[in-house]
Amino acid sequence: MAVHAEAIDQRAHSTEREKSRRRERMFYTGMSIAFLITVVAGFSRTYFLRPYFNPQPLIPLLHLHGIIFSAWLLLLLTQTTLVAAHRTRVHRRLGIAGAVLAIVMILVGSVTAIIRAKSFEVPPGFTSPLIFLTIPLGDMFVFAILVGAAFYFRRKPDAHKRLMLLSTIAILPAAVARLPFDFILKGGPLAFFGLTDLFIVPLVIYDCVTRGRPHRATVLGGALLIISHPLRLLIGNTAAWLAFANWITQWT
Repeated sequence: MAVHAEAIDQRAHSTEREKSRRRERMFYTGMSIAFLITVVAGFSRTYFLRPYFNPQPLIPLLHLHGIIFSAWLLLLLTQTTLVAAHRTRVHRRLGIAGAVLAIVMILVGSVTAIIRAKSFEVPPGFTSPLIFLTIPLGDMFVFAILVGAAFYFRRKPDAHKRLMLLSTIAILPAAVARLPFDFILKGGPLAFFGLTDLFIVPLVIYDCVTRGRPHRATVLGGALLIISHPLRLLIGNTAAWLAFANWITQWT
């Protein structure tokens, strides 16, 4: 009887573990798909389907920007799929490519923001392109911190996976701001930052359901994201920032 009971317990534990893995696969894959849909929808008119809406060609730098940032989203989806398929060896190898891609994204994203600072038509809520420059450079700064932490904790899967999601959320404001909804255009930074931060909510819910409380990576990374949004707006209106932004854009 004792042996039989132990076998039942083992089967029950195995079943529960498989349910947990299935739930994890669905969550991370679902989040990756949601990110991809958001970016495609946001940049459909200005990049992915641009010839149908604007015949004017983009400069090569913007094409490079679009390609590498799209590659990041596709890589994130691929990596979550590989983990779900238990192909961890391939996942680790692609992780090296992911680290290189992240560095290129930070460099290209920052250079693009600086070059376009004086020719970019700022959205509502900003009085100067130099003030707006805090938005894309802030995205790159927060992305660099979160993705750097993700690679640092790559041997701690729970923290690594959450930080990878949060680092991707950090680069979503540009896509969210371009979604074809009037309330986003009229709401300015409060609208597109607020909608972007909503992507953190499913991660918090997932943590509470699976762990009983939010993971430390979720709390710290999510807090960094949320706090950075109003903070960069405050920084952008300071004399020190305007002097720095004016100096750095002169080099372009």
